[in-house]
Amino acid sequence: MATEAAPMDEKAKRMRDLLSSFYAPDPSISTSNSSISASFDNINSTSFDADQYMDLMIKKSNLEVLLQRHVQMAAEIKNLDTDLQMLVYENYNKFISATDTIKRMKSNIFGMEGNMDQLLQKIMSVQSRSDGVNTSLFEKREHIEKLHRTRNLLRKVQFIYDLPARLQKCIKSEAYGDAVRFYTGAMPILKVYGDTSFQDCRRASEEAIEIIIKNLQTKLFSDSESIQARAEAAVLLKQLDVPVDSLKAKLLEKLEQSLDGLQIKPEEASKLVEHDDSSNDTESNDQHPAKIHEDAVRGFSEAMRAYREIFPDSEERLFKLARALTAMHFENMELYIRKRVSAADFLGIFRIIWEDVVLMDEVLPEAALSDLSAEAAQVTLKQFVARTFSHLQQDISDTLLKFDINQKEAVEGEILKVILEASQKAVLQGTTNIFQDFRQLLDENAGIFIKMRDLISGWIQKGFQDFFRSLEAQFLVLSGKTSASNDIEGKSSDKIHAGLILVLAQLSVFIEQKVISRVTEEIAASFSGGNSQAFENGPAFIPGELCRVFHAASEKLLQHYIDTRTQKVSVLLRKRFKTPNWVKHKEPREVHMYVDMFLHELEEVGKEVKQVLPQGTFRKHKRTDSNGSNTTTSSRSNTLHSDKMTRSNSQRARSQLFETHLAKLFKQKVEIFTKVEFTQESVVTTTVKLCLKSLQEYVRLQTFNRSGFQQIQLDIQFLKAPLKETVEDEAAIDFLLDEVIVAASERCLDVIPLEPPILDKLIQAKLAKSKEHNNNTVSS
Repeated sequence: MATEAAPMDEKAKRMRDLLSSFYAPDPSISTSNSSISASFDNINSTSFDADQYMDLMIKKSNLEVLLQRHVQMAAEIKNLDTDLQMLVYENYNKFISATDTIKRMKSNIFGMEGNMDQLLQKIMSVQSRSDGVNTSLFEKREHIEKLHRTRNLLRKVQFIYDLPARLQKCIKSEAYGDAVRFYTGAMPILKVYGDTSFQDCRRASEEAIEIIIKNLQTKLFSDSESIQARAEAAVLLKQLDVPVDSLKAKLLEKLEQSLDGLQIKPEEASKLVEHDDSSNDTESNDQHPAKIHEDAVRGFSEAMRAYREIFPDSEERLFKLARALTAMHFENMELYIRKRVSAADFLGIFRIIWEDVVLMDEVLPEAALSDLSAEAAQVTLKQFVARTFSHLQQDISDTLLKFDINQKEAVEGEILKVILEASQKAVLQGTTNIFQDFRQLLDENAGIFIKMRDLISGWIQKGFQDFFRSLEAQFLVLSGKTSASNDIEGKSSDKIHAGLILVLAQLSVFIEQKVISRVTEEIAASFSGGNSQAFENGPAFIPGELCRVFHAASEKLLQHYIDTRTQKVSVLLRKRFKTPNWVKHKEPREVHMYVDMFLHELEEVGKEVKQVLPQGTFRKHKRTDSNGSNTTTSSRSNTLHSDKMTRSNSQRARSQLFETHLAKLFKQKVEIFTKVEFTQESVVTTTVKLCLKSLQEYVRLQTFNRSGFQQIQLDIQFLKAPLKETVEDEAAIDFLLDEVIVAASERCLDVIPLEPPILDKLIQAKLAKSKEHNNNTVSS
C-alpha cells in the first residue's frame, strides 16, 4: 500500500503544477520553490538545462540505470500527454456548459423591460389615488383625533369626580389594594389641579385615604390577621408614603412570634399525613391540615418577600427567621421519629418540610436554606434508620417477654415452643418489613433523597451490622449471662426462667443459619454499594462475622441453660448433705426423697428441651473395663460384700478400699465431658453428668457411718435405671455413679454395703410406691 501511495502523490502534484502553469498569468508564479529551481535534477524547473542534466547522468550512472531512466521518462511523457488531453476535455466541457447557461439567461430576460414599465405605471397610479384620499380625509381625521383627546380628558375628569365615591366603596368592601391603586393613579392630577378645579374632590379623597390608612395600621398590628395580610397592609402603607420604618421592629417581632404556629409539632404530625380518600371535594381539601399548613407557610414566605422590599436593611433578620423555622422543623422531626413511625408517614412529613424549605428558598435564596436542610436531613434520616432497627429489637424483646412463663406451663404445656415460633416470626417478619420501609426511602424521587441514596444504603448496611450485634448483647442480658447496660434492659437473674435461656439459644442458631443469609441476599439485591462516610464509625455489613458472633452466643446460652439447671440441682443436693448428721445416720428404710426431686428436675429438663431442641441420633455408649467385662462398681461392691462377710469391719474396709483403688487403675478411661450439641439427648446427658459430679463433690465433703454409706448406696442404685433410660452416654453415667460410691466408701468409717436381696427389696418397694402415687395423681 505504501508503494502505491507515493506515485499517486507524485501524480497529484504534477497535475497541480500543470494547472498552475496553465492558469498563472506570470511565468514566475509557480508552485516550484527557489530551492527546487536551483537544482539541476529538477526537470520541471524553468531553469532546467537538458545538456547539463545528460552530462551529469552519464557521469554518475551506468548503462543499466540510464536504460531504466529512459523507460521511466517515456512513461512520464505518456502520462503527461494523457493528463493534458484530459485537462483540455474538461475545460472544453466547462466552456460548453457556460455557453448554454448564457443562452438560457438571454432567453429568460427577453421581455422583462416591458413588464417593468407596466409595473411602474401601476405604482404611480396607486400613489396618486392614495394622495387624493389622504387630502379628502385630512380634515375629518384631525377632527376625530381632537374628539378622542377630549374624550380621554373627560374620562380622567370623571374619574377624579368619582374618586371619593370609589374610595368609599373600597372601604366598605375592604378592598384597600384597589383604593390605593385608584388614589395613587389620581395623585398627579390632584397635585396640579387639586387647589382649583378639584378642591372638593381632593378633600374628600384625602379624608377617605386617612380612614384607609387607619384601617391598614389596625390590620397591621391585629393578631387575628394572617401574616400575609399584615405584609400586604405594610406594602400599601408604603405606597401611600406613610413612614413604616418606625414599625419595622414591631412587624419583625410579630413575624418571629408567628413561627410557633408554623411548626410541625410531633403530636400533630400524624394529622398532616392522613389522607381522607372518602372525600375529594375542594371544600374538604381546603380544610385538610396539610393544606392549612401549606397556606400558612406560603403566607409567611410572602410576608418575608414584602418585608424585604419594605425594609431592605432587614435581610439578615429575615434570613435568621427562615433558618430558625427550618431548624425547628427538623428538631420536631427528630422528636416525632422517637416513637414508632412508618416510612410512608416519615416521607410524608419530610415532603411537607421540604416544600416549606422550597417556598422560603424562592423568597430568600441567599439564606442557603437548601444546604442547611440537606445537612439536617442527613442527621434526621440517619436517626430514622437507627430508630427503625431499635424498634425491631424492642419488638423481638417484647415477643420473648410477653409470655408469663411459670414452671407448670413450661413443663406441662408447650409455652416454650410457642415463644420460640413467635420470636422467629418476629425476626423474619420484622426484617422483611424493614426492607419494605427502606425501599420506600430509596424509591423517593425528592431531589435530596436522590443525592443521599448511597448514604442511605450505607446506613442500612451498618444499621443491620449494629442491630445484630446489639441483639446478641440483649440475648445475653435477657438470659442473665451478662449484666444489663443503660441501653439494654434486663431482668434480675433470679427472675429469669431457664426455659427462656434455652429459647434464646435456639433463636441464636436460627438467626445464624437463616436470618443473616436472608438479610445478606436482600442487601445485595437492593442496598448494595453505599458511601464510605456511612462507615466512618464502624464496619459495613459483614455476614461472616455476625454468624460467628451468634454461633458463639448460642453456645454460651446453651451452656448457661445447663449451668442454670445444674445449679438448681446443686442447691437441692447441698441441702440434702448438709442437713443430717451422717455419722449418726440411721439404717436406710427407703430411697430418700431427694432422689425423687432430682429425677423430677431432670424430667423438667427433658420436657423443656423437647419443646425447643431437635432430636438427635440417640446412641447408647456403654463402658467396658480393661478385662472386657461390663460389671459396675455396684456389682463389684456386692461381690466384695459376699466374699468378705466373715471378715472384721476393719479388714473389710481396708480390703475394699484397696480393691477399689486397684480397680480404678485398671479401669478403662471414660471421656466424661464432651462438647454440647444442640440436641435433646446431648443437653440432658450433659446436665446429668454435671449433677452427678456435684453429687460426688458433696459426698467427698461428708463423713459417713455404715448406715449413711448404705443410704448413699441405696440412692445411687435406684438412680441407675432411670438415668440410663434418659441419657445417651451410658458409660459416662456408669462411671460417675461408681465414683459417687467410691467417694462415699472413702469417707465411710465402717464400709459394709447392703446385701443384694435387701437392696433389691428396698428398690422394689420404692418403685411400687412411686407407681401407686402416679396412679392416684392420674385419677385425681
